[in-house]
Amino acid sequence: MPDTNSSPLHELQQQAGEAASLLKLLANERRLLILCHLVGGEATVSELREVAGLSQSAASQHLAKMRADGLVEGRKTGLQVHYSIADPRLVGILSHLKAQFCTAAEAFDR
Repeated sequence: MPDTNSSPLHELQQQAGEAASLLKLLANERRLLILCHLVGGEATVSELREVAGLSQSAASQHLAKMRADGLVEGRKTGLQVHYSIADPRLVGILSHLKAQFCTAAEAFDR
């Protein structure tokens, strides 16, 4: 009997599950704003809070979730944490979304 765990169908199902998990994380408007901003390069929590229209604690909670899920990484310098995109797959996805839906985003581009 063939091993179904290594079949192309099983691999496709696994990849679809991974894609669905990633899309669930991107489905939050505030997280999407933060990630779209990070496509342009790293930013501090204060900058990301302002872009997403969040309180400091709410921004920190979103960033902690994205960090735990491997989407972003933080680099501490003094009292500030600078965040950047950790998952390279996100850059292409977010760039495409930004081009399709964020025509006003040019005002925030660096």
